[in-house]
Amino acid sequence: MALLATMLVTALTWSTSASAVAAPLVGSASGRCLDVKGNTDATGSTLQLWDCNGQANQAFEFTSAGELRTMNGTRCVDASNAGTSPGTAVIIWTCNGQSNQSWRQNSDGSITGVQSGLCLDANGAGTANGTAVVLWTCNGQSNQKWSTSTTTPPPAGGSGPCDIYAAGGTPCVAAHSTVRALYSSYSGRLYEVRRSSDSSTRDIGVLAAGGFVNAAAQDSFCSGTSCVITAVYDQSGHGNDLWYQGSAQVPGSSQSSPANATTESLTAGGTKAYSLYINPGNSYWRDGHLTGVPTGAAPEGAYMVTSGTHVNGGCCFDYGNSETTRKADAAGAMDAINFGKQCWFGGCSGSGPWVQADLEWGLYPGGSQSWNTNQRAFTSKFVTAMLKNNGATRFALKGANAQSGGLSTLWDGALPSGYSPMKKQGAIVLGSGGDCCKPGGGANLSAGTFYEGAIVAGYPSDATDNAVQSNITAAGYR
Repeated sequence: MALLATMLVTALTWSTSASAVAAPLVGSASGRCLDVKGNTDATGSTLQLWDCNGQANQAFEFTSAGELRTMNGTRCVDASNAGTSPGTAVIIWTCNGQSNQSWRQNSDGSITGVQSGLCLDANGAGTANGTAVVLWTCNGQSNQKWSTSTTTPPPAGGSGPCDIYAAGGTPCVAAHSTVRALYSSYSGRLYEVRRSSDSSTRDIGVLAAGGFVNAAAQDSFCSGTSCVITAVYDQSGHGNDLWYQGSAQVPGSSQSSPANATTESLTAGGTKAYSLYINPGNSYWRDGHLTGVPTGAAPEGAYMVTSGTHVNGGCCFDYGNSETTRKADAAGAMDAINFGKQCWFGGCSGSGPWVQADLEWGLYPGGSQSWNTNQRAFTSKFVTAMLKNNGATRFALKGANAQSGGLSTLWDGALPSGYSPMKKQGAIVLGSGGDCCKPGGGANLSAGTFYEGAIVAGYPSDATDNAVQSNITAAGYR
């Protein structure tokens, strides 16, 4: 950090010691890396935005001569044809010491060409893969700001999804599971069960810190009677526990009931566990707008592990950010993962279920009410579903088999028309739409399964998403 401070106060050029290490430059608006198009060292190759991948064409080093070198130090970033007008292409070229290859990074994160006085700019304030990087009049906007900070490598094996999110700079503000701890250090309670014989309750915890559920405690407590899951506790420390709508902890709710605690058992980490097996009439909720859950246009990410074998076409099996009013307030009032067989606007391939975004007033398979060729159904027993939204211009949907393999990007692009900026209210919903479950509210008709999930503050990087998916597959859902 001392080296960084030294570099930032340099007046004319970015100056580093001879031992400086090349590193990615990450766009503040996009979360994507400055990238040499085509991963080639051919002179004249242009620069663009692209998902950070750790390759040589995304590694840049500011030298003591004021150069910005890439491709293992063999090429210099260059203002094409020594251009000095807005819109000039930025390319790589043989290093020659000319002033159109001299750069400085300012304290606000912008990078200025010494000759032109113009800033490196994501063209048109774009955030998508392939957006050209050009020179433009410096304006202080986030599409002209770059950071050498990158996602910290995922923690060592045995860490949880929320450890990975925290390492990536997007900490969990709510973390729920009936199966396992989502932090390596978490040793507390996962959920509460209530038995029908005497209405007494018991908290069900983990076998060890960072480990899996103590299902034997539930089996013992519920022996000879039936049990329901009344609450799923928040592991993040923010107090965002989910209680069933209809409980005293969710005042004014009346159209929901707790899910049966023993409908589905499974194995994870080699031990027995139970899912939160939601049928029509079951729903959980928490008002978290004062406890860290993003509101308004603040960026946010979320994931859940669910199932492609217990779904229906009822509205709406959601997990994520919802209205504090429990009413369908406005476009953008929700930011929740939806998983089910409803396809409101078309653009959903096959017969479902699909990973979509419930943004209120619409379930979106992509950025518009039209066909999305990347959408696909996820029918496996265990499914990873992800949603992230920068709150202003961009959202992404991803899905995967939670037992093996990597994530598929289903959408990564513009928000639908009318949803920019977002108007999130900061409640959390699980198992229903945002306008459930109070007199005069929406119907609670969805079916779905919940094993684990989290909501994070900030827009997670693709590297973080991939690390979380790897952690999930390593959990051994069976």
